[in-house]
Amino acid sequence: MREVLVDGSTASAATLTRALRAALDGSGPAVLPLHANDPRLTDLRASLAPGEPAEPGTAVVVATSGSTGVPKGVVLSAGALRASAGATHDRLAGPGGWLLVLPAQHIAGVQVLVRSIMAGREPVLMSTAAGFRPRAFTEAASDLLAEDGPHYTALVPTQLARLLDGDALRALRGFAGVLVGGAAAPGALLDRARDAGIRVVATYGMTETAGGCVYDGVPLAGVRVRIAAGGLIELAGPMLASGYRLRPQETAAAFAGGWFRTGDLGRLRPDGSLEVLGRADDVINTGGVKVAAAAVERVLAAQPGVAEVCVVGLPDPEWGQRIAAAVVVSTVDGPPDVGALCTAVRGELGAPAVPKEIRFVDRLPRHGPGKVDRAAVAAAF
Repeated sequence: MREVLVDGSTASAATLTRALRAALDGSGPAVLPLHANDPRLTDLRASLAPGEPAEPGTAVVVATSGSTGVPKGVVLSAGALRASAGATHDRLAGPGGWLLVLPAQHIAGVQVLVRSIMAGREPVLMSTAAGFRPRAFTEAASDLLAEDGPHYTALVPTQLARLLDGDALRALRGFAGVLVGGAAAPGALLDRARDAGIRVVATYGMTETAGGCVYDGVPLAGVRVRIAAGGLIELAGPMLASGYRLRPQETAAAFAGGWFRTGDLGRLRPDGSLEVLGRADDVINTGGVKVAAAAVERVLAAQPGVAEVCVVGLPDPEWGQRIAAAVVVSTVDGPPDVGALCTAVRGELGAPAVPKEIRFVDRLPRHGPGKVDRAAVAAAF
């Protein structure tokens, strides 16, 4: 298995693209992309054993973005990656050019490169070595938009929000599809983007499904969704991973009978579309009442003055857990009224769901491709 170190530079992303192309057509070894500056790099190498042969049929091993412990390595075949990329193009406007702005070592970044390869196009690569810069996005987008279309990119919600507030709006309007994933996107953000003429698509998926496999609540072609006992979402289809690198017991527990058991709660709407309710382990038990953190976040995020929000459960001697909310203030509306926020939650979810503590913050801590680091938020309280 070939380890490829990436660092956010266009040169390292180009190296990874060449390695992926060879892995997909069988002319090269399986690929393990890792970030050169990842503080867990030594542990990742020990866990994922790049010097040992890959499992048969492996094209890529992608480390999950877990916030605790050493992330697992997800084993993906060329067939799974190709099925995902093909279904994405079928759902959008067909094969086209892609702009990479996401970390190349995560599945969302890998899939931007795989889709480019499948389309027979060289991806346009934006350097993120110094962080995400809206001006750099605009410049890179102009390079892609000068080519024959259709044109696509993939963003995390925070990136989309920053681009909507800057001069990149015109560039965003030139894309036939802007995939938004990696973390739950607030409905207000998606509505704002659509009102501005951006063709955003909210995606749901994970490394184990070769990236997003449900777009705007509707499964991609070949993808099956069911709700298992306890409300857990289970997924099946040709894009499923083969399992976890060197972890047969965990593979057997998560992948059974052709279905992958996620850790997410969901429900199917009357029209058959999927509504994701949040992580099963983000349910807060306060005073004997179970409250989904994601439900409280949805109510708060819809209120004026709230740009982003993270709700966590904190230990409490009286209630068992108390609900706390970290709120990023909108630069457009200014700080919201705490009383109005509590009233909104009480009105929609009931008194037990009202946060006992609300704190305004400049930003939310993140890990992986853009997920909010809930452990860090809880620690801050």
